[in-house]
Amino acid sequence: MSQRRFDLPPLDTLEAFEAAARHLSFTRAGDELALTQSAISRQIKLLEDRLGVVLFRRLHRSLELTDDGRVLERATSTALEQLDRACIELRRADRVRPIVVATTPGFAGLWLIPRISGFSASRPHVDVRISAGNALSNLARDGVDVAIRYLPVDGVPAGALRLFGDVVFPVCSPRLLRDPARPLAEPDHLRQHVLLLAEPDGGNHLQDWPLWLHAMKLPELRPASVLHFSSYDQLIHAAIAGQGVALGKSPLIDRFLKEKKLVTPFRREVASARSYYMLLSEAGAAKPEVREFADWLTEEARLSETAAAPSAVARKRAPTGPRVRPRAPD
Repeated sequence: MSQRRFDLPPLDTLEAFEAAARHLSFTRAGDELALTQSAISRQIKLLEDRLGVVLFRRLHRSLELTDDGRVLERATSTALEQLDRACIELRRADRVRPIVVATTPGFAGLWLIPRISGFSASRPHVDVRISAGNALSNLARDGVDVAIRYLPVDGVPAGALRLFGDVVFPVCSPRLLRDPARPLAEPDHLRQHVLLLAEPDGGNHLQDWPLWLHAMKLPELRPASVLHFSSYDQLIHAAIAGQGVALGKSPLIDRFLKEKKLVTPFRREVASARSYYMLLSEAGAAKPEVREFADWLTEEARLSETAAAPSAVARKRAPTGPRVRPRAPD
């Protein structure tokens, strides 16, 4: 016959003792635990009989812990507090289920974060945790449920789902465009301006100006100067602040064009050979909340790409000229 590992009194007697020791009153302990004073007294008597010690000195209208009572009070208080914290965490874990989403800083800051409240508002039981960085994640090792990356067609892993592609084109602040000392009516005018560059955002080499300038037949163009940033979202906010001219990426920046925080000085764009792809980890694919997020993300991407398509067609058909118009909203 196996022996029990723990030889403990019933939990309700320990809970009654802890409350009585804290209040030094059976009556107040009963009020806290929704029991009568006599019920608390009986629980304490059962505990004393089980342990074979006296825990309280019953004085006239007051209680006092004995030495044995003080020893048990310290141990019981600590144990019950730890149990309580553990139970709270378990209940919280049952109510709120986390999703870890790894993506690039540019996609996170410019596209995902502005939309994520729409997902969270309708699904308060899901806690989306965004991990933004340029290093490719090992989904299983890093505990990632969903990865979103900007990849060429020949670099897409098995099981990845395409969200949308993009095009790139110069953008700047309306204030910079109005500078009479430095016109910005045609690509060659970039010689007079600061160009903004960012570190590759998940392998996005279209953020480098040489590719776009080559397409414009200006491979030797040298700007007035350049400013470098560690991420694409930083670069775009610098462009909004009038720090220089950036290569905008649709649909990532479409909301800034809609709000007229950015404008397109000339309608010249280059289609990217890359697209944004979503990949679920094996563990993530088994979670209902991750599948909910993946369905939401897919629909948001569809709406984003659909909204961007008409404006791209309009730009291609529009005549090129010095008049500047903001790109159509998403």
